[in-house]
Amino acid sequence: MRAVIQRVSSASVAVDGQVISQISRGLMVLVGIGVDDTIQDAEQIAKKIVTLRVFEDNKGSMWKANVKDIKGEILCVSQFTLMANTTKGNKPDFHKAMPSEASQALYNEFLAKVSGHYGQAGFVKDGRFGAMMAVSLVNEGPVTLTIDSRKFEYIQTPGSGSSQVNLVVESKE
Repeated sequence: MRAVIQRVSSASVAVDGQVISQISRGLMVLVGIGVDDTIQDAEQIAKKIVTLRVFEDNKGSMWKANVKDIKGEILCVSQFTLMANTTKGNKPDFHKAMPSEASQALYNEFLAKVSGHYGQAGFVKDGRFGAMMAVSLVNEGPVTLTIDSRKFEYIQTPGSGSSQVNLVVESKE
């Protein structure tokens, strides 16, 4: 499961020209669900979204508060294109994206987990699953982060110096 998280001063989703969901200050989250994602992936990503410290605290210190601390809102939008493989050719390959029916069920579980971690009703909103949506947002900072339950991680290897970094991928298998 992948998520693109953006700190926003406002965000909205429209379908057929009508705004169906909107938030003020908080997080705009695009969520991609892969073919082998599970409820554990949804739990991990949901918890991280709610607890990620990307806001300033009441003393003005940056990176000290999470969305719940500031009583911000979260707008989630399902986006299968985040699972695209673009390594071969020029056409994105979406075979790693979970099929629609199963994906919708897991996405609904994900939304319930985000709401559960937030702990207060009305702060977590979403778009319309499977619809062609127009997403608008004002990115604050800008702050944009990506998280992936597959734990892609860049590490510095001993003796490589500060300019050389290797990518380590931990598999779920």
